[in-house]
Amino acid sequence: MTLSEIFTIQNLAHLLDIAVVWFVVYKVGTWVSGTRAMQLVRGVFIILIIRLIAWYLGLDTVAWILDQVISWGPIALVVLFQTELRQALERLGNGVSIFKSKDDLPAELTVIGALDQAIPYLSRRKIGALIAIERSTSLQEIIDTGIEIDAEVSSALLINTFIPNTPLHDGAVVIRNDRIASATSYLPLSENVTTSKELGTRHRAALGLSEETDAVVIVVSEETGEVSIAHEGYLNRHLKPEEYDEYLRSHLLPSKRESKNSWFSKSDSKEENNG
Repeated sequence: MTLSEIFTIQNLAHLLDIAVVWFVVYKVGTWVSGTRAMQLVRGVFIILIIRLIAWYLGLDTVAWILDQVISWGPIALVVLFQTELRQALERLGNGVSIFKSKDDLPAELTVIGALDQAIPYLSRRKIGALIAIERSTSLQEIIDTGIEIDAEVSSALLINTFIPNTPLHDGAVVIRNDRIASATSYLPLSENVTTSKELGTRHRAALGLSEETDAVVIVVSEETGEVSIAHEGYLNRHLKPEEYDEYLRSHLLPSKRESKNSWFSKSDSKEENNG
């Protein structure tokens, strides 16, 4: 068989078809990894395995029931996991942009610089804080639940916002581009039953938003001063200044985004899935 017979248009089309399918499977796996949808994927595999066993053993009734589940399952999944599907479509539509102005590098550095000054101050004094940074998924619904600020991000403003017993200290601050969009915003609490019971409302709220959007959510505990970051359904706790600074830079700076699978995402000792 010659090369011309192997590399025909039909064969190349088959290879392209297989490559596209594998790419889609890979992207779906990337999107659901670390979210509650991953539990669904495991459940689907279990159902398929049981269906094969039922067919092999001749369990007709069990096989018929599972066939009905498989036939009607996709409709139920769309209803149950509409949040994850919406997030995936938003990512597809918005591309990989983090801030609205992808070429505005100083804006992103301004945000990171303000956080680098504010977070240690809040941590040392055990001032509770909850800061959500919008990325490709819009947080307008979250912004609407709070008080609109629309002010340039600065360490002083972030610190003063979370000072106890002030009008804006309760709730979350939402950062959009290089501006504080709102304060006292309410975040959705995580409904994951595996979340650690020792986590307070701030941490559960940070997890909840990270499960529904691609936002990076920073938490400062008022009990211990511990700094945590919730992202993609994971809560990363016990972070040192150099650790959360590196994480923010790797996820917020366009030039560093591709290197986000650095030491941070590889370190199982510093990462807790859903608490």
